[in-house]
Amino acid sequence: MAPAPEATLTLHCHGVVQGVGFRPCVHRLATALDLCGVVDNHSGAVVVQLSGCRSALERFLEILPRELPAPARLESLQPHWGPPPAPGCDPRGIRLGHQPPHWLKESLFAPALAADQAPCRACLAELNEPANRRHGYPFISCSACGPRYSIATAEPYARAHTTLAGFPLCQACQREFDDPSDRRFHAETTGCPTCGPRLAFWPADGSQPTEDSGRGCQGTSGAIAAAVAVLRRGGILALQGVGGFQLLVDATDPAALQRLRQRKQRPHKPFALLVDSASWIEPLVQLTPAERAVLESAAAPIVLLRRHGGRRAHASGRQEPALPEAVAPGSPCLGVMLPASPLHHLLAAAFGKPLVATSGNRSGEPLCIAPPEAVDRLAGIADAFLVHNRPIVRPLDDSVLQLIEGRPVLLRRGRGYAPEALPITATPPMAIGEVRLALGGDLKCAPALARDGQVWLAPHLGDLDNPRQSRRLRQAAAEMVSVRPASKVPPLTLLCDSHPDYRSHQIAADLVATASPGQGLAESVRLCPVPHHLAHGLAVVAEHGLAACLEQAPLLLLVCDGLGLGVGSGSEPASGSAPAAPLWGCELLLLEAGGPAIDPAAKPGLHPAGKPARNPAEPLLRWRRLASLRPFPLPGGDRASAEPRRAALGLLAAAGPAALAHSGGAACRAAFTAADWHLLVQAIAGGCNSPRCSSLGRLFDAVASLLDLCQVLSYEGQGGLQLQGRASELREEDPGAVQPAYPLPLRPAPQAAGLPLGWLDWQPLLEALLKELPLQACPGAGAVQAARFHRAVIAGLVAMAEAAAPGWGCQRVVLAGGCFQNRLLLEGCRTGLRAAGLEPFSAELLPSNDGGLALGQLWALSCAMATTESKPPHRVQNAHVPGPAWSHPLDHPPAACGGAGGAP
Repeated sequence: MAPAPEATLTLHCHGVVQGVGFRPCVHRLATALDLCGVVDNHSGAVVVQLSGCRSALERFLEILPRELPAPARLESLQPHWGPPPAPGCDPRGIRLGHQPPHWLKESLFAPALAADQAPCRACLAELNEPANRRHGYPFISCSACGPRYSIATAEPYARAHTTLAGFPLCQACQREFDDPSDRRFHAETTGCPTCGPRLAFWPADGSQPTEDSGRGCQGTSGAIAAAVAVLRRGGILALQGVGGFQLLVDATDPAALQRLRQRKQRPHKPFALLVDSASWIEPLVQLTPAERAVLESAAAPIVLLRRHGGRRAHASGRQEPALPEAVAPGSPCLGVMLPASPLHHLLAAAFGKPLVATSGNRSGEPLCIAPPEAVDRLAGIADAFLVHNRPIVRPLDDSVLQLIEGRPVLLRRGRGYAPEALPITATPPMAIGEVRLALGGDLKCAPALARDGQVWLAPHLGDLDNPRQSRRLRQAAAEMVSVRPASKVPPLTLLCDSHPDYRSHQIAADLVATASPGQGLAESVRLCPVPHHLAHGLAVVAEHGLAACLEQAPLLLLVCDGLGLGVGSGSEPASGSAPAAPLWGCELLLLEAGGPAIDPAAKPGLHPAGKPARNPAEPLLRWRRLASLRPFPLPGGDRASAEPRRAALGLLAAAGPAALAHSGGAACRAAFTAADWHLLVQAIAGGCNSPRCSSLGRLFDAVASLLDLCQVLSYEGQGGLQLQGRASELREEDPGAVQPAYPLPLRPAPQAAGLPLGWLDWQPLLEALLKELPLQACPGAGAVQAARFHRAVIAGLVAMAEAAAPGWGCQRVVLAGGCFQNRLLLEGCRTGLRAAGLEPFSAELLPSNDGGLALGQLWALSCAMATTESKPPHRVQNAHVPGPAWSHPLDHPPAACGGAGGAP
């Protein structure tokens, strides 16, 4: 009988394949099939080279995708077949290895690495088993769980390329690491109390610390006990978590919560809860099976869960929840997370009650990641520190998501998700070897990288008005430019927001301007500014692979956010020679193919339908603005973004003298001194520092002011969140629950506005609202008005899309922009669009806010208005710049609300 034919199989495995037990899985499958070869971690891939019987290799190819470990994700394989090794040259068995390191330095991207994972069930069982040698060990992990990206110093993934390189394995751990039958076979982050990292408790007053001696876990239990004692006394504990420090307090202690808010300078923004089991919060929130599954997933994100009923005592007899209002004042949801590490498990279980867990920083600053840094920067905030000696090198904020129609929707992408590639169905059209780096926006900055047919979104970086975050972005982008080889450089495109005063725009422009011609970089690095709202819409188009549908029908992009620079001249002229900057924020855009596809069978120059064939130089996509919200002034310019009272005043002034004098505007009027009110009204009338905007976010702020929910913001989005929270208090059985929406009609706009479908006119809404104000001081006051306002906005947005769809032949509508973080708004629009026969799409894998902007920027090169070569920009009059609302040189910091309005 002739011997079975033999061969060599080579696979370049891409996806989530490093740090997830993929190589041990390959080893197990290949060994069972009597194959031999090498499985190496490379930068961005795992290379598998196996030899043996051809039929066994084919069987391996068949079963590998079905046998992947839970955290792994494997992209489609392209097998390369070759002859068997020469006699005597074939390796025996399966060898696991890795390539030399590529040091990550300041990089925000690590294509080869997996996200950090919460402890798996097997590790948790060992953690809680008294007879296990890792019982109570706060750094237990295996090949399926534990830290990954946060401790990585280099690619590809290997213990020597992490901060665990300084912790040699003991004999017992080494035996497990080398044993193919052990679940810790090649588990690069493994360790135990004998050889692994250690825990320490440091009192803030400098008294004697409690440290792990390394003999068992007595030191660990002592440190945790000391930390729990601080929490039970109402103290603030700084905990060194997975991606940085967190500040923890007893969530049931109102005094402790107030101290944390005062010290952290975070007066109102909701806190997240840390509980060791979902059972703790079930009495407080509506927890669906899908929400529980996400809460208990390996990513361990913060999940926004809807509260049970109202948060205040109502006539219907509803009661206050067990948690103090100070946990999440005004919010319709509670943010909840389960332990993301064994240390979190031990601490939460030992404390036995819900904890508030918030970022370890002062508000607006980046995370602390090293114990000495935390002791310095958190001085005066933390009463004690629970730290360890496993360094963190990549700061990571906790991811935040909510479920919409049963599907997870990310609001912040960080720990548990980054740095893994986005699992999108299509990448932007690119030349071979081309690389694109998009820097995103200045708020919630999260850059994106496209190359080799994949897209990576960097973890949430934060707001660039903080020098540390801005410097980190600049260094990371500069590293990508500088490390490129001098010869045969693939083209690099830096994409950024089109606003010339955005820090991200300036960083990109500086890098292009300083690219050295002598190094051959000047011709291979180019700048591409992208309109803000186009990028928002394209991000959702990219996520859902909708560009492929454009040959059949155009898309409608409904983009609603706070503010962003529009395109073209404003609808009203401004004084001075510089053009007015249109401030957009509620826009209906049309996205269509650049022209008919070229059909080789058609007559020359003609499409089969008789239309001209597309010129190859023509852009793949075109877009235009169809409709908007009627503009209204923002007195004080950018200060109005931080003061809802100013947005409300602008709305009242634009509506006319009757609205300004109406008693329904009493709450807004009381937020100013009489002199400031008069001065700002004059400024609006004279067009002085009062740019007009079409922002839905500012309309939400204005209504929040009129309902006296919020006059001056202490965090971004506070007005809209509190308005959503008040509307969410209304139950179906409550009086007024069935009242109709306020009127928000779609009306023709002046020809100069360039809006073929017109704009949503907010004036009827305002007039109807003013008639119901001021509200009587009673429980639940304002819930009906807030709910009717939400219904009005939903009806108006759906009406815009419904009016556009027939004329342009559209069936699909994209919902994009930060306003769609509002659950009531998003769910209402999706329901309304379906009722109108349209198919809605919204962000899920990435945030709808500016945290997802970079993905849309990557796609914008396909659009006509995003491909213009950038020139040195002139300053744009009345432009919006994110960051501190008083950043304009003529403005002063806003005074606290309550009559002392400060300078206009």
